[in-house]
Amino acid sequence: MEKIESFRINHLTLLPGLYVSRKDKRDGVTVTTFDLRLTAPNREPVIDMPALHTIEHLGATFLRSSGQKENIVYFGPMGCRTGCYLVMFGNLTSNEVFPLVTAMCDFIIGYEGEIPGARPEECGNYSEQNLNMAKYYIRKYREELTDNKRFTYPQ
Repeated sequence: MEKIESFRINHLTLLPGLYVSRKDKRDGVTVTTFDLRLTAPNREPVIDMPALHTIEHLGATFLRSSGQKENIVYFGPMGCRTGCYLVMFGNLTSNEVFPLVTAMCDFIIGYEGEIPGARPEECGNYSEQNLNMAKYYIRKYREELTDNKRFTYPQ
């Protein structure tokens, strides 16, 4: 079986950043997948599930309500719990989506109130949420992203 592209990235040198993970083209349409790497894999603790679940709910709500909502295909957590994927229509670069991602971070950091979609009729695991820890991870990620603007995977 062929090794998929994401397993070819050296996770021992990967740092928090905003990376183009892949671009898929079909019938004249390009879809770009972004790797929002919140933590350094295998060197920092993974994001705890309640915080990651809250990041998913708030991030998806923000993105699907933003001025880019028609370009959003998906936002959700990585299985390894070191970040999230953002999938968008368009042949896009990390630099182009940087303002959208930092605005999403600001939204999560400043969010107060009931988590959108966190009711039993709306979510299959509605009670597993942690807003304070979600803010912690996103604040740390935003600072790292703003200070270092890592947009290219390390070799």
